[in-house]
This record gives sequence, C-alpha cells and structure tokens, in this order.
Amino acid sequence: MKTAHQTLTLRLSSMMKNYLLLTSTLLSGALLLTGCQSANLNQSNALTVKQSPSTAKKTLATALQKQRRQSFSYHSNIEISNHQQRTATSGTQIVASDYVDTHCEEAHDQAYAALIMQAEKQNEDISAVDYDDKRDALKQTYFECVDAYHAWDDHQYDSDVKVAPDYQALFDNYEDKPKPLDIKKAQLLDEYLLKPLSINAQGIYQPMAGKATMLASAQYQARNHHSSINQPVYIDMKNGDIYLWADNFAMFNSELLDDKLGTKWQNKWLKIAIDDGTLPKEFGSEVIKSHFAALDLTYEAAPVSQFNYVAPNTLASLSPKLPAHQLSAMLSTDQVIRRVQSFDSYQDDYQNYLQIFYKRISQKYPELVKEAEPMTAFETIQSSKEFTSKAMVQTILAMINAQINDKDKTESEVDANATVEELYGFDKRGQLKWQHLHRQLDNTGKTASDKSMTIDVLQQYSAINSKDKAFPNLPSNVRSPNASNSIDMREYGPELLQYYRDGNGTAVGKMIFTILPMAKARFDAIE
Repeated sequence: MKTAHQTLTLRLSSMMKNYLLLTSTLLSGALLLTGCQSANLNQSNALTVKQSPSTAKKTLATALQKQRRQSFSYHSNIEISNHQQRTATSGTQIVASDYVDTHCEEAHDQAYAALIMQAEKQNEDISAVDYDDKRDALKQTYFECVDAYHAWDDHQYDSDVKVAPDYQALFDNYEDKPKPLDIKKAQLLDEYLLKPLSINAQGIYQPMAGKATMLASAQYQARNHHSSINQPVYIDMKNGDIYLWADNFAMFNSELLDDKLGTKWQNKWLKIAIDDGTLPKEFGSEVIKSHFAALDLTYEAAPVSQFNYVAPNTLASLSPKLPAHQLSAMLSTDQVIRRVQSFDSYQDDYQNYLQIFYKRISQKYPELVKEAEPMTAFETIQSSKEFTSKAMVQTILAMINAQINDKDKTESEVDANATVEELYGFDKRGQLKWQHLHRQLDNTGKTASDKSMTIDVLQQYSAINSKDKAFPNLPSNVRSPNASNSIDMREYGPELLQYYRDGNGTAVGKMIFTILPMAKARFDAIE
C-alpha cells in the first residue's frame, strides 16, 4: 500500500506532466511558429518537385526554422469538444450499468421498462398473453447474461472456464464503454459549458525588438448570460521580464493574501523578473538554443510517413472533422502540409524533447542540477533570500528530470486509435498563413463524461499592422509597462512575507505560508 507521501508524489507527477506538456506546447507555439512573412518556399521548385512525404517533411522543417527569426502578428482560437462521447450511436455498445457486476440486472430492468411503455402506448396490459413470448425472451436473456457473467468471473481465476465470446468482449472492456448517464452528462457539458465558451489569444512577436505581447481572452455567452475576461501579457525579452495585468489578480490577492492592498494595483502591471542576477551569464539564450535544438532533433527523428500534402479543397472532408468556424479561415489556402502521428508517438516525442533539453542544460550548467526531490525547493518560500531565479530554475529542472525518470507513469486515458493531426497552410507565395492542431486530451483520472474530449487550435499569422494596438482595451498611458506603472514582484514579495512574519495577514494567507515548510515533516512522520 502506498504511503500518503507516495500518493501525493504520484499525483504531483501527473499534474506536472500535464503542466509541462502545456508549457511546452505554448512555448513551442510562441517560438517555433513565428515569422509568417519570410517562411518562403520556392514556388517554382514546389511546382516541379514531386510532392512526396519526404518533400513535405523537408519543406515544413525549412519553413518552421525560418520563422524563428521573423516578426509577425497572430491570432489563436481554441475549441474544446466532447463530440466523440456525446455522439455515441448504435454502432457503439452502450452498457446498462456503472458496474459490470450489476449489468445483467440493469439491462433486464431497462428492457422490461421499455416493454411496459410499448404496451401502454398500445393500451394493453404487459401481463396479457400477447406479451408472453416477449417476457420469456427477456427472462431467457437475463439468465443467459447471469450465467455468462459468472463464467467470466470464474475465468479470471481459471482459464479453462469457457465464456461466450460476445459476453467476454463485453465484460472485458466494460469500464471503458459509454453508459446512458455518461452520454447525458456529456450532452449537458457540451450545451452548458463547451458551446458557449470561446478561448482566444492575439498579439505580436518581434524578436529583433525583443518584444512579444499576448492578449488572452475567454468569453462565455449563453442566452441570459454573457461574461468575458482578458489577460494582457507583455514580454520584454531583452531584460528578461514578464508583465501581467495586475487588475485581474487584485481582488483575489486582496481577499486571500494581502488585506492591506486596497487599490494599489489598479491600472498597474505586475513585473516578474525572470533573472534577478543569480543565473549564469547567457543562460536565457542557452535555454532558447537548447529548446530549438531539442525541437529540431525530435522533428528530425520523425518518420517520413507522418507527413504528406493535402489538397486544400479536401479540407472540409477530412476526418476528424474540422470545426466549421475554424475551417472557414483555412479554405483560402494554396498548399497544405499535414502531419499525423499516433498519440503514443506524440507522447514519445514530448519525452524525447524533455530528455534532449534537460541533457543540454544540465551539462552546460551542472550547478543548476539538484539531487533533491522537486517539491523540497518550495520549503524555502518563507525565506526571501532563498527565493531566487536560480532556485526556481533548479526546481523546474528537477521537475523535468522527475518527469523523465518517472517509473510510475500513469497510462493516458485515450482511445487506442487516437491520433494527433497538424495542418499547415501556405499561400501562393509560400508564406505560412496558419497552423491547426487536433488532438485528444489526456484525461487520466477524469470521470467517464470527461473522457474522449478533443482540442482544436487554429493559429493564424499576418503582417504586423502599425495601426493595430496591442492592448486597445487598456488606458493609453499604460499600454506599455514601465517603472511608474508596474509593481515589481521581487520587491513586493519580501514585503508581503515580512507582513506575515509580523503576525498580520489573512487566515488563508497564514495557512499558505506555514503549511509548505511543515509538509515534508508531516509526510516523513506518516512514513
């Protein structure tokens, strides 16, 4: 039996896997998919060279590598769907019960109830002679099912016990089959959450200017409810600073942590300095180089068979079906390259990327490698002297290493035939105009109604328009962060910690600032 510490470690490992996967995806999208204006293919050569899978892979690699040094404007749209679970049809066997050992009883009761309704519609009595054969058939089916279940149960311990093939196939995979309640929950989830929800991001990327912006937004629009939230993000790549719009966090911070905050964060940015001077020189540039090197080596190892050209006029007929509103933006395309890989292959690529990235960084900067477990670094949160950029990088690297060496990896809860599909659209000049990703979400540990969910991400690229404002919804004097309109978290953090050391703060804050240092001691005591 696992101890509480081991259980927590496994859960944190699973959470970190999803976090790192999301972080890698966003980082790859921000850095790799750049520069639509100069990702030119040689149009004359493209017309004469045979459009083979090998050509598709090489062409795409060249285009993506050129993008990294270019400026562009982008717009991303994300759609999450449970279409596969919601549209389970007669072709998919829907089981009667939540548990295999009560299947026969539930199936009989549901069939009998349906027979009663049939009789009532015809103004007849279920006990009438005319229904004798149907009642007997239900009874025989029930007894047959019970006998098959007991045989199947015995077969688990005695392989010589024979089970009817149909029933063995049913009971062997019972937990993975959709249930009526699952279908109903999936329909409700779709109607009341997924359909009204819209997630978008837009901004600019200017590597030569050392600047990148993103305006992330989420909207929920139903018949009698409409709400939205926007989060501006400004990245100063030259100084290694990230700015977040403080207003979005002010209420949360005031209620839960800083009861003296007041309106100090109104119309302000939060400045998060990535490097406070404790990291090795040129560390940031080495991270970017290692990131791209890991991407290139992982891509290079991909089988050529994963790539092919797709006729633009066939996009509407592709399977899986593309979301209609995303498809409309993809149709005006002169050339499309597709990459399709199994979900297992996709996960393997992610693991290979982590291994290559970690190896390069750890060899270049061995002083950043820690032998301790990843969570122990958080125990220093009460000491501002220990809460440095170096300490955070050490923690992140420890988390990556733990993910690479995790011997208790939980298998992904995805369909056996699940694939990940990427589409790349080019205009007649060979410029990359959009990229589309379709994949099933890794829903390990989710309830049945949450499984088989998919995500479609469409990213469109265009030239930067000088008239477009990065954050048009913000006051003109704060659209670009500076020292006068921002809160430096490296200064604010120690102040808040000292506030709690003096005995002040909220009940929730006191719990947060005391529970982490106590966690290891408690878990050690349990073990």
